[in-house]
Amino acid sequence: MMDMISPVGDTAILISFGDVISPTINYKIRRMIEMIEDMKDPAIQEIIPAYTSLLIQYDALESSYKELKARLEPLVSIPVEISEEDCVTVIEIPTLYGGEYGPDLPVVAAHNHMSEDEVVTIHSGRDYLVYMLGFIPGFAYLGGMDSRIATPRLQTPRQSIPAGSVGIAGEQTGIYPSQSPGGWQIIGRTPIAMYDLQREVPSLLSAGQYVRYVPIDEESFLDIKKIQNQYIPISRVIKVGELRG
Repeated sequence: MMDMISPVGDTAILISFGDVISPTINYKIRRMIEMIEDMKDPAIQEIIPAYTSLLIQYDALESSYKELKARLEPLVSIPVEISEEDCVTVIEIPTLYGGEYGPDLPVVAAHNHMSEDEVVTIHSGRDYLVYMLGFIPGFAYLGGMDSRIATPRLQTPRQSIPAGSVGIAGEQTGIYPSQSPGGWQIIGRTPIAMYDLQREVPSLLSAGQYVRYVPIDEESFLDIKKIQNQYIPISRVIKVGELRG
């Protein structure tokens, strides 16, 4: 599927980059955002990324669809490829798996015919790309989970899931940044604050970063929990070719 620009109502443009969720398309979307921001176009009001597309809201009094499309087309045509030498940021998320913190770990293990330890090893053995944030403030949609531990959502969502809960839904994994209803299979919990309005940037994660889950014990969990708002997770800058998984 070729890149396409199309109108969405009278004040928005949709740029579609494909129909498959992939790191390459995500990288192209992020580069497109950077190039659009560099334009400093007074007509553009908001840029909203999704898995395979970019929605641009604009002021119709500043620019027509045809005029804005003409300014965007040269950017869309610029080839963008990920290099093994490109650098990315990996954020380490300490995670306590199982027990009261991960009540669905036995379900995920049974569904995939493996032990709970095997699920933890597989889940914590990859680096996950943050594709986008959504659902609730700070909720990061992560890609790259091993299909061996893929598990359907709960048939009946829970009314309340604790902040920091690490879940699986299909072939996706993610972290609930605040207490919320939800239907993901909860396999663990992190003690760190994923979203904090007291921080200059409330959300700990942003699109384009990678998450690395690091298993911890309950003692470490409780120690970090006491200082969660001051805890600074380990952040590494590595080359794309060094990513796990």
